[in-house]
Amino acid sequence: MGWLDQMEKTGYKFYDSYGTEKDCLKILKEKGINTIRLRVWVNPSNDRASGHCSKKETAIMALRAKNMGMRIMIDFHYSDSWADPGKQFKPAAWAKHSFKELLTDLYQHTFDVLDTLEKIGVKPEWVQVGNEIPGGMLWPDGSTANWPQLAQLLNKGFDAVKAVDAAIKVIIHLDQGNDNQRFRHFFDHVQDLGVRYDVIGVSYYPFWIQKDYTATIGDLAFNLNDLVKRYHKEVMVVEVGGVDTLVQNTYEMLAAVLKTVKAVPAQKGLGVIYWEPEGAASWSGYPLSCWGPDGKPTKALDAFLINP
Repeated sequence: MGWLDQMEKTGYKFYDSYGTEKDCLKILKEKGINTIRLRVWVNPSNDRASGHCSKKETAIMALRAKNMGMRIMIDFHYSDSWADPGKQFKPAAWAKHSFKELLTDLYQHTFDVLDTLEKIGVKPEWVQVGNEIPGGMLWPDGSTANWPQLAQLLNKGFDAVKAVDAAIKVIIHLDQGNDNQRFRHFFDHVQDLGVRYDVIGVSYYPFWIQKDYTATIGDLAFNLNDLVKRYHKEVMVVEVGGVDTLVQNTYEMLAAVLKTVKAVPAQKGLGVIYWEPEGAASWSGYPLSCWGPDGKPTKALDAFLINP
């Protein structure tokens, strides 16, 4: 929900399915959504779509969601803007720091954000240490070309989270959740190096791999079940999305993903989070929201209602 604050501040109006203007979070609750995931950047710009999401802005949104009875996930990118498999750039303020200093930077930033949330009465249930990191993070120091250093960074993040609240579950997050070999390769290294974490987070976007969900949903199911058996961890789809104009296909894809996660044995499949449902293309340019040009949620979001 990282865009919501700026969407509102730039005058975007949200309407429910019946055309009544409402708080976006209330609309999402009415659609069966109970969890809000918020990204955090270190020193972001004021760019409308690729900035903001600072500690202060994240805290304000987290408190707002918490006061509406929603659960919170915090997603640390450890960058000043988007971090994903193709880019894991250090924050400008950390760019010239030694690796030892980077460890301290990461710990202090993580602790500071979560401690701020705790002081205003917000307890996240989940925290991601890094965002889509199959190639590592804080390049080049934390690249998978240097696994021992990446392991140290991940453990520093884990320690910072637990120092604030030991009950918060720490997530390590990769993309392409249908690719079992991608996950085995990464988490075998994690296991061998003694990296500490609680949950494996998965992105699943048929759009980005250019295959319909019907061709890959079985692979997603296999991967989630294999991860639980192989690493004895809980799993969660922390990002999913479909084309906003292909409403029926996105609805069916989302329903299938929800069903797949719910079917993970022993209730180890924790849930599914849409990225990012309210981010209408008319405002963001992003083609994978669940919001139409009329300011209303599309039918795709109704998939959450059939999977309570």
